[in-house]
Amino acid sequence: MITQQNILEFCNNNNYDIRKSGNGRWIDQKCASDVLTVVADCIYNYEIEHPSSTFTTPDIWHYKYTIENVEVIFKKPGVENQAAKNEYDKFFQQPMELFATAGVLIKGKKGNRNLYTVGNFEILEYIALREKNALFFLKTYIEKTLSDSGIIKYFDDFFLTPNKSSYKDIKKLFSDFTIMNTKINGEVECNRIFNKVLNPLAYFKNSYGTERGYMSKDKITYDMLMYNRNNFRDVYADKPKGTTRKEYLIEHSVNVNDAYYKYQSVKAKNYLRKFNHYYRNGITEHIEERHVEDKATNMHHIFPEAEFQDISAYLENLIALTPTQHYNYAHPNANTKEISEQYQHLLLLSKASRIEDNLLSQNVEKIYDFYNFLFVLNVGFDNENVLKISDLDFSSVVNAINLHYIA
Repeated sequence: MITQQNILEFCNNNNYDIRKSGNGRWIDQKCASDVLTVVADCIYNYEIEHPSSTFTTPDIWHYKYTIENVEVIFKKPGVENQAAKNEYDKFFQQPMELFATAGVLIKGKKGNRNLYTVGNFEILEYIALREKNALFFLKTYIEKTLSDSGIIKYFDDFFLTPNKSSYKDIKKLFSDFTIMNTKINGEVECNRIFNKVLNPLAYFKNSYGTERGYMSKDKITYDMLMYNRNNFRDVYADKPKGTTRKEYLIEHSVNVNDAYYKYQSVKAKNYLRKFNHYYRNGITEHIEERHVEDKATNMHHIFPEAEFQDISAYLENLIALTPTQHYNYAHPNANTKEISEQYQHLLLLSKASRIEDNLLSQNVEKIYDFYNFLFVLNVGFDNENVLKISDLDFSSVVNAINLHYIA
């Protein structure tokens, strides 16, 4: 299973010096991590169906898997819509150019057409699995490009003292550097690309970035990096204390992209299945003596997907179970519309233990986020008090879980 260390090694084995490549399109406006992961996912599935094939941008956007997913996920016109051709060309072409520049794809030419083949299938799969993977890859690729190009120290200087003056300096430096070393000759175009360079770095450094041409007033958050900024946390941002989640959603018209969350939920299940197979030999995450050697082939939503769509794609709300645990205990009588609250209680305690092991272990890829787990409990219990628990205080988490089911 590919890890963050493998991503670092992959990028370190490539030279991305813009002064040598002259490539001003090493990153572009559509290269947000949620777009990268979807495009990588489409290419990944295309490659499985057409092994070692050569493909073009239209091959990917006309691919049946793409048609089934991209239109509904990103609320775009149908991929077969001729009027949307230019938009789809950018939506797929720009990420594919980034992948080719990075070495994930291999690019060739036939006349005026760009032809691609998969250069590194495992890295492509890593990016395709989830947005957080794509974002880590993007950050690593940006850092390596800036480093190879001799300008990363100027970005480090900005993050050391982020203010209007240092922001103006780094923005101008990037523009001047790009115009001097690439075919891009307009400051406006440089500034559009600058946004995609600075903000992923700012997010990982918990710092300020760029917004609407100026230094951002707030530190860059995850949702600010997304192309599809449809986030339940944004929906709840203005929810008054004392108002329950259900009451708030009833009172406010919330337009949620159902297809997007369903797609993310499926990918989260696939990711957890691979992780559990690789790091835990595929055994159940809820250890019971009678099932200790049984394989966990089912990825179960602890808080049901149908009722809690807002947390359906969170790994912290998924647990790997055996078929018997899933269909006999979690869902009594194999009725997936029904859950056992007693078993749900036990599963949350087990998941808390698995998350603690993951976050505190030195020898495993970190796939969970403690605050995400608190958010899952907040939504599942409709109890904002859990959000006050201190970072990595798992004793308080266990106490909160037990108190909920005792009450």
